[in-house]
Amino acid sequence: MIVKDNVSVIIGPNCNMPAISLGALANFYNVPLFPWGLATTRALEDPDRFPTVATLNTGTYALGMGLHETMRHFGWTDFAFVYSTVGYSKDKCAVLKDDIEKAVSDYNDSVQISFIYEFPEHKIINQTETTRLLRALKPRARIFVVCLSDNLGIKRDFALSLVDAGMVNDEYVWIIVDTRTRGYVTLEEGVIMDVWVDRYNRNDGRDEEAKEAFKRIFIFTNLIPDGVNYTSFGKDVIRRIADPPFNCTTACDNAKFKIPAVFAGQLHDALYLYALALNRTLAANSSNYKDGNMIISNSFGTFNGWSGQVEINKNGSRNPTFFLFSLDKNAKAVNQGNVFVDRSTLIFTASYKSEADLWWNRKGFARPLNVPICGFKGDNCPLTWDQQYLGIVVGACAVVIFMGICLIVIAFYLYYAKQRENERADKSWEISALLLIKAKSKAGMDSKRSLQSGPSTTSTKMTIDSKKDSLRYGFFVYNREIVAASKYSSRVVVMEDNRAEMRMLRLIEHDNLNRFIGMSMDGPQMMSIWKYCSRGSLQDVIKQGKISLDAFFIYSILRDIINGLNYIHHSPLACHGNISSECCLVDERWVVKISYYGLHWIRSQEKRRKKDLLWSAPEHLRNDDIYGSKEGDIYSFAIVASEVIAKSSPWNLENRSERPEEIIYMLKKGGNASMRPTLTLGENMDINPAMLHLIRDCWGENPRDRPTTDTIKSLLKSMHSGRSDNLMDHVFNMMENYAESLEEEVEARTRELVEEKKKSDVLLNRMLPRQVADKLKLGQSVEPEMYEAVTIFFSDVVKFTDLAAKCTPLQVVNLLNDLYSTFDGIIDEHDAYKVETIGDGYLCVSGLPHRNGNEHIREICSMSLAFMACLKHFKIPHLPKERVNIRVGINTGPCVAGVVGLTMPRYCLFGDTVNTASRMESNGKPGHIHLSSDACRLLNRIFPSFQTEPRGEVIIKGKGVMETHWLIGQDGDSDCEVDRTEKSPPAMRLKDDSPLYRQYQREATMEVDMIER
Repeated sequence: MIVKDNVSVIIGPNCNMPAISLGALANFYNVPLFPWGLATTRALEDPDRFPTVATLNTGTYALGMGLHETMRHFGWTDFAFVYSTVGYSKDKCAVLKDDIEKAVSDYNDSVQISFIYEFPEHKIINQTETTRLLRALKPRARIFVVCLSDNLGIKRDFALSLVDAGMVNDEYVWIIVDTRTRGYVTLEEGVIMDVWVDRYNRNDGRDEEAKEAFKRIFIFTNLIPDGVNYTSFGKDVIRRIADPPFNCTTACDNAKFKIPAVFAGQLHDALYLYALALNRTLAANSSNYKDGNMIISNSFGTFNGWSGQVEINKNGSRNPTFFLFSLDKNAKAVNQGNVFVDRSTLIFTASYKSEADLWWNRKGFARPLNVPICGFKGDNCPLTWDQQYLGIVVGACAVVIFMGICLIVIAFYLYYAKQRENERADKSWEISALLLIKAKSKAGMDSKRSLQSGPSTTSTKMTIDSKKDSLRYGFFVYNREIVAASKYSSRVVVMEDNRAEMRMLRLIEHDNLNRFIGMSMDGPQMMSIWKYCSRGSLQDVIKQGKISLDAFFIYSILRDIINGLNYIHHSPLACHGNISSECCLVDERWVVKISYYGLHWIRSQEKRRKKDLLWSAPEHLRNDDIYGSKEGDIYSFAIVASEVIAKSSPWNLENRSERPEEIIYMLKKGGNASMRPTLTLGENMDINPAMLHLIRDCWGENPRDRPTTDTIKSLLKSMHSGRSDNLMDHVFNMMENYAESLEEEVEARTRELVEEKKKSDVLLNRMLPRQVADKLKLGQSVEPEMYEAVTIFFSDVVKFTDLAAKCTPLQVVNLLNDLYSTFDGIIDEHDAYKVETIGDGYLCVSGLPHRNGNEHIREICSMSLAFMACLKHFKIPHLPKERVNIRVGINTGPCVAGVVGLTMPRYCLFGDTVNTASRMESNGKPGHIHLSSDACRLLNRIFPSFQTEPRGEVIIKGKGVMETHWLIGQDGDSDCEVDRTEKSPPAMRLKDDSPLYRQYQREATMEVDMIER
């Protein structure tokens, strides 16, 4: 028909399936198609599939969107959908079901269809079967959406089935949905009747029951046009049916044709819409009047038609408005709200004023729930109070009783555990006096070690430097650690709160608080035990003055004190109450630690010295307050700071005329110009002036004007910003600088010491043999030693007494010094040792302490000849005409040598060989070298180059007659020959022994133990 009859437009069809088929053809031939009536399927709204279709009816998908919005408005999340295909249009409800299901699922929110049911065709017309089926739906939902046909009285029968099923009550909500309905009236055979009226002569007399049922049934549909104008339009439609080309005269004279069809307005609006689109197309391009796509695109827009306002969207579908109707008390239809639907907007506009207007026939005007309180099956109803809570109450009572018993048991257990814990904690601070061992001083330990001459094995942790016990303090060893004890003269009963305080003190750990170790209560005195700080109190450090307290040192000390105070002020202790330089201890790392805090309960029983009150704040002195306060601690801190800065005792008592009692009196008196310590800076003290102002603020007369510890910490930090806070680093730097200067000084002193040592060694080696001197320097004892063969030399100045008489004492000394210096030079050239000189006597020996075999006789003989030779040229300055002459005696034999005495020790020779050598000298002649027979015999046998001659027999005192010899000279050495022409005194000089011999006679009687000492 489209091809043969050259169709330009298709108006219709008015059913879903034909419209879909025809839409495909229209798309193929590019012919515009305007469906109307019951063609409501969503498929026609697909612009890609049907680009040449514009629908004039209301789509069922849009109805589903409107229904979804209605559910959301009332807060219903679950509803059931039931429908039947019995009636004039069998596919109407099926299509509606699909589109509603699709619309709800597309939103994907809390609203959902809980159940979908289709009534069988043979049962929907049977009211009994319908009632049975409805009863089966009770457990499924409480909100039901229903789709039924308008004819055959199906809606009336359905309402009566609801009554029979007992489903017309406050729990259920029924909503009939349709796009082709006149609401609560039906039109059949041209007669309009209320939907609850029996139209088909069932004669059941239940119209009133049906009407009451419909008062609880809502209708959700699009608005059917009504009013005077639409009535005129309807009459005009009926009249024109008789005109050509319809020519329906006799056939249309039936009563059922006196009222126009429901969709007559849509048919009119479809033709009118095509006309509007065609005009727009012709205006744009007259040649496109058959272009279906162009016609449809020009149909978009809005106009007022006989089916209501027509708004065609870009999908070619109509944007509808749906209405929710219900019956009032008088069974009149009332619009309760409307939903405007387009592709982007869903708006439910309520027409009722309150929920009471909408739910007027419900108990309490309450909105039904989508899930009943008792559940769908009625088995979840709330129990009565007794049913619901009696068991709970009984159980709760039992639980409470049980819990009460448990709490009592737990409380008792916790109390017992707490007591045990307290007992255990008390053991940590309770210290038996038997465990406190008196600490030993290092001085005592060192003295004991010196007596033992053994190495030290005593740990430094077990000894103290110089601390001595006093009436107030003692030092002990506890657990192999030195501790300090604060002694108390009074004995106090320790209460539980006191024990709790000591348990708390035992747990305190802070870098600037000295650790409390415990309390000894079972000894003669009660003592609090504290950790020992090796450098003593801050007062001791200031008094000793062993280290330079520069600005950084002062800052570090004050910072440590205020850090410790700050911890105390923020702890349960609240305040110290007794801050002084005595309780500020210094450990080995120069960290200041506050000690003797807490324990007010025992300190309050102690008598305070007047000196101790010099740190107390004036307000505490006036009130005799021994507990103190935070403000009082700040005042005491300022007094300690003045000590540190001035490097003096508190209030500089040594240089003040006032006594402590007078100072305390002036402090109590107070006034505008209150008495305070003088802040005297030492030399080269670069103290920040702000620190002095801070100290003055801290000892202010008004306690409220004194800064807090937090403020002092902040101010001290600002005074020292940007510099290191490590005191040990500072001390190390000072020590490095001191070490450098000390190294230079030590190096210089070492050089001087080396020079002095060299001089001392030279002097010592001149006094003693080198081997003997080395042993003495090493602290080794020199045992007497026997030498088998040595040669001893004695000499004496002839007529020395006469020469001395001609000289002054000073000249005598100079004479002997010149002579012996000449002799000493000769001795240095020989392997001989000068033992000593006594007056004009001279004693030498060879062969000891260094043994030289038989060389000793040659060395002594050569030396003797050299002595004689040098006298030829020796002159006396003040007696140029006088000549010095000597007598020499030599003997060879064994002797004993050793050191005699501790003070001015002497290396002495003992034995008969010494006596014989002395006799050889005393019995010799001036200018001659007298040899004993042993010496001569050894000399001639070993060194025949020496010339000797026998003297003959001589009577020697203590020896009798001895044969002796003269040493004449040595072959090849004429300078050393003895001048034998000189006249000598008689040979026998038995009564004129030399002083040197007499001295040795006295020393021979000394005991051996003197040598050992």
